[in-house]
Amino acid sequence: MQRIIQSIHQGAKAGVDACRLCHGRGHGLPGLEFVSVDWFSPVLLISLYKQPAAEWLEQLRSEIGVFNKQPNIKNIILQHRYLSGAPSENLKGDIQGDYYAEEKGLKFHLNFKANQNIGFFLDMANCRQVLREHVEGKSVLNLFAYTCAFSVVATEAGATKVVNVDMAKGALNTGRRNHQLNNIDTRPVSFLGHDIFKSWGKIRKYGPYDRVIIDPPSFQAGSFNARKDYQKIVRKLPGLLSARAQVIACLNSPDLDFAFLRALFSEAGGFVEKQVISTPPSFPEADADKGLKTLIFEASR
Repeated sequence: MQRIIQSIHQGAKAGVDACRLCHGRGHGLPGLEFVSVDWFSPVLLISLYKQPAAEWLEQLRSEIGVFNKQPNIKNIILQHRYLSGAPSENLKGDIQGDYYAEEKGLKFHLNFKANQNIGFFLDMANCRQVLREHVEGKSVLNLFAYTCAFSVVATEAGATKVVNVDMAKGALNTGRRNHQLNNIDTRPVSFLGHDIFKSWGKIRKYGPYDRVIIDPPSFQAGSFNARKDYQKIVRKLPGLLSARAQVIACLNSPDLDFAFLRALFSEAGGFVEKQVISTPPSFPEADADKGLKTLIFEASR
């Protein structure tokens, strides 16, 4: 418990970019493997991925009260991810109005009342930075775009065209708002609310692409299973890419390792691995194969 309180004292500062303060899920903090703490100034989000003992939860609610008089922290939310619907409770304040994640001068809408995911993934910070540094003048395909954070970064950094594809049209609508929030011209940006596996022809018409981002859920009932479906995407890539195009391939399943991802591109042929994108320091992993895995591959023809 002291580790959680200490991390908040150290990191919950006004004006600080959105970041993870405590990453128990990386299995480097014994006894806290089910806990994560995130800072979205001025909101503190504590997520529990397993039901804790009643005594532990009572202690958390008690000790978190030390921040009741800290003006930098206006809201403290406790999310019970282990329960159906991932219900949340307010430990401080009441969530009303608009809230944002801020990163390198850009803002992204957050929905703290949503089931599970609030609209922005902190562990993708390094991927967004790599894209920012290498996307000027490039065309981009953003698969499983969700709320289009990659698209916002790419367009702001000078991409000539970005095509976002996700079957969740509500998430894409938030993506449009994210572009508008940052005063980004959306004329070179497309938002396709389609099932990727049924839309390859349409996706191909917008190509070819110089950069492709693949950031799927590890498992989503009825729509995506990384173990069997990821390979279907990789096999379609050659028909979508320009010469020497690069693919940012992400995999967030704890049950599938780097070797699995490398094997997919090796079997497809025509790709050379160029880079491993590490997770931010605030996401330490006792076993890198259990955490977020991101590789950059370049088309060799």
